Amino acid sequence: MNNRKLSRFRPIAKGFTLVELMIALSIGLVLFAGVMSVFVGMRTTTVETSSFGELQENGRFAISVLTDDLLRQNFWGDLSGTFSQSSLTTIPGAPGNDCVGGGVNNATFPQAIGPFRTLWGQTIAAGALDPLGCFIMPANTQTMVGSDVIQIKRVISNPVAVPVVGNYYLSSNLSTGGVFAAGAAVPVVNNGRLWQYQHHVYYVRQETVGNNLVPVLMQGRLTNLSMNFSPVIDGIEMIRFMYGVDTTTDPSLPGYGVVNAYISAGAMNQNLWDNAGGSRILAVKMFVLARGALPDPQYNNTNTYQLGDLAFPVNDNFRRLLFSSTVTLYNTSVDSWP
Repeated sequence: MNNRKLSRFRPIAKGFTLVELMIALSIGLVLFAGVMSVFVGMRTTTVETSSFGELQENGRFAISVLTDDLLRQNFWGDLSGTFSQSSLTTIPGAPGNDCVGGGVNNATFPQAIGPFRTLWGQTIAAGALDPLGCFIMPANTQTMVGSDVIQIKRVISNPVAVPVVGNYYLSSNLSTGGVFAAGAAVPVVNNGRLWQYQHHVYYVRQETVGNNLVPVLMQGRLTNLSMNFSPVIDGIEMIRFMYGVDTTTDPSLPGYGVVNAYISAGAMNQNLWDNAGGSRILAVKMFVLARGALPDPQYNNTNTYQLGDLAFPVNDNFRRLLFSSTVTLYNTSVDSWP
């Protein structure tokens, strides 16, 4: 009897009211919006950090490659004095697809006329997309107008014991030397050592990828007895060089051996390129503009980048970083190396 009476007073299970559900949903939406805001912010920050990290890596690598070559420009192993036909016993014929810059003596190997140019550059103009006559341009590529091209000649710093077929070499001592192709007769040079000969060319090429033009830093070098080009690194949009020139020709005057001015490639004259008339190129200031491979619709770039004397304005959705460095050309001021 008592049990039956108690069962009549059991509480009835109840759900949430409509008001309670609306309040809970509102709180949930607020929390969800907060979490999504944090997630979107973190994702945007991650994309930006990753993009700038890639730009920094590309730009620094390009600066490193160019610096390494410029530091060793005009290095000729044991050979002292001026690198020219008068100091060489043998010179091979021109390599395949030879890159010939401005001036009368600016091919891969020295000619019998004018000073041999071991360093030369030019700004790419719309009507001169291949100023050296050796660029290999597939159908979906084009040379970057406004960027510079630079050529550098030297031997690789470490002497070799055995020539490798497909390469050129310099056999030299302090007073004379001879250039030859591996497989040909080695020039007779008393107490001479062998150094691999190199002629490097750098320029920027744009490649069509989907709806975008992706800039690539290209390097030309002697391989298989020919000048061949290959990409060094993607995302390099512009390279520009300012050449530090000493125009004080009298060693007794103040300022001799010091850079008097930095001059762009287009403003350099023949004597300056030839280091003639007492003037010398003592340094090179380089500018490298790195650009992201893909645009970011959330980012608008309206900056103007100053590459030496060149102002480069943009108005697009690509992120960019500008790098600069100055390289002293030590080999310009010495006649022999330790």
